Amino acid sequence: MATFAEKVISFHKNLSFNDDLGENIQVMNPFTENEVVLEILEQFYTKFFSDTQARNIILGINPGRLGAGATGIPFTDTKRLSEACGIETASLQTHEPSSVFVYDMIRAYGGSEKFYSKFYINSICPLGFIEKNKKGNWVNCNYYDYPQLFESTKEFIVSTLRQQIAFGIDTSVCYILGKKNAQFFKKINEEAQLFDSFVVFDHPRYIVQYKLKHKEAYIAQYVKGLGQV
Repeated sequence: MATFAEKVISFHKNLSFNDDLGENIQVMNPFTENEVVLEILEQFYTKFFSDTQARNIILGINPGRLGAGATGIPFTDTKRLSEACGIETASLQTHEPSSVFVYDMIRAYGGSEKFYSKFYINSICPLGFIEKNKKGNWVNCNYYDYPQLFESTKEFIVSTLRQQIAFGIDTSVCYILGKKNAQFFKKINEEAQLFDSFVVFDHPRYIVQYKLKHKEAYIAQYVKGLGQV
């Protein structure tokens, strides 16, 4: 029987999205664009997920350039990989503010081993997007930023969520990061009937950008909401 880790690694190695999104939006697939990402992917999931036990899923929006878009691991930059996960990445150095919050929360929960034995983090859309802004620079784009993009990705989202549920995900409840993200997830879930219920947290990026003074309260809220009072 394949382990949770083996299923996750195979899933990411085979991710692809080929729909035409126009000139100004591109798919960001770190799992085909960088061999270092695949090495990190295998190390991380082999270390924390080499078993067959069920987990709950926590879903962000879609990978950003400095988080999962760089390391392949959601909300995990290279500093957190090293300090909290024991995985060194000498050829890659990234810093992502959301990662700082997430790993402070994981530490409050009981540490990486305990946390990842119960939770699997990904994004509602497991591949990211970048768009060309008015200055001609490529910047992060969310799957829900444009109605056409949402419609183009919805089938892919449902299909990849079903694939991940098959890893051994508990479908009684899932956890959604970001209130706007939750609005779109609600539409998806009502149509596809993937999860019985879901819990919504403020997105880590929002917290570090606008509510940093209240970080400890948000951490406590996360920990309590995830069932660790």
